[in-house]
Amino acid sequence: MISAEEVISIYQYLVDNDFNVWMQGGWGIDALLGEQTRPHKDLDLLILFDDVGRLRRLLESDGYSLKEIWSENRWVIDKRGVETATAFVLRDREDRELDLHAVFLNDRGDGIPAWQADEGFIYTKQDLAGDGIITGFVVQCITPEKQMVCHKGYELPEKQVKDLELLHEKFGIDY
Repeated sequence: MISAEEVISIYQYLVDNDFNVWMQGGWGIDALLGEQTRPHKDLDLLILFDDVGRLRRLLESDGYSLKEIWSENRWVIDKRGVETATAFVLRDREDRELDLHAVFLNDRGDGIPAWQADEGFIYTKQDLAGDGIITGFVVQCITPEKQMVCHKGYELPEKQVKDLELLHEKFGIDY
């Protein structure tokens, strides 16, 4: 499990090291709600594809290692000529997990998922303009509307259904 304090510590560490990150998933929803509603096993983050190598090197120096490459992963050659994963999980020695998905930013500031660039799904600049609060700390996250969209097309566990119900209650967005 990953606590709110650990989430903020990781988030601030990444921001302080000049990474653009957007919270999504469970912690992203709780940030939008302004409170922790349940325990979370990981922290889901969108990151810039061009930052993947540098981010992995930084986190590996802090004890993180690759736990999993997601099935939706697509291997992409980065600007240094290195074949790079676009959807993966890192875990540290204390079993804290970071679920990372990489996006390319186009000239309009929209996020194009690097793991599915050919499928037409995007995070518009507005989708990436969400903000939330965790333990009084403001974090950048995807919007409530995009959270709803990202939770479609597959069978959701009960805890995620509850997350969407809470978003619906607070923001009036259908799910």
